[in-house]
Amino acid sequence: MKAAVITFPGSNCDRDLAVALQNAGAQVTRVWHKDQDLPEGTDLVGVPGGFSFGDYLRCGAIAAHSPIAAALRRHAERGGYLLGICNGFQVLTELGLLPGALMRNSALTFICKPATLNVLTTDSAFTAGYRKGQQIGIPVAHHDGNYQITPDGLARLQDGDRIAFTYGPAINGSVGDIAGILSENRRVLGMMPHPERAADPALGGTDGAALFCSVVDGVVNA
Repeated sequence: MKAAVITFPGSNCDRDLAVALQNAGAQVTRVWHKDQDLPEGTDLVGVPGGFSFGDYLRCGAIAAHSPIAAALRRHAERGGYLLGICNGFQVLTELGLLPGALMRNSALTFICKPATLNVLTTDSAFTAGYRKGQQIGIPVAHHDGNYQITPDGLARLQDGDRIAFTYGPAINGSVGDIAGILSENRRVLGMMPHPERAADPALGGTDGAALFCSVVDGVVNA
């Protein structure tokens, strides 16, 4: 499986994401935000956490207008897989590839701590390695992770079984305690917690490793 990990000015989890994908068996290429195209044959694109362009304007807003943005849209439109983590989730919403928006945390503070997530669906390449209803421990580190969407939009997510993860307990004010969502075709996942920081015993936890192994195996066997 061929994966590409994007780096923007201010990304700080790009290497961690690349390592997690490599450890799961993916062949990973690093891509700079000024590139116009993804490497040929790319199956999965990872949009990492960090503070792209210093989080000026809105988190992810400038990154969504980088030269590589058009290639990300084309990749999604042809059915490619996309994983956006933390700032990457913000970028995917700014690109219009996922619905809703990430707002300032309800307590107006930066949150950096272990979090408990509930797995709401296993019907995706990203979550098939978990059990529905399973609780996993994944770290969070964000200031603008408060996921908001209209009532109609929330109903569409719920009716389509597109809420991948929720927080338990709530941590940032997200509607429905949402921590991660899927696109309509289930090939784009955006999540605020950092599975790449829980993918190696040396990091203190391995609950995130199943996500990377799952998507790599799912793409290879698709």
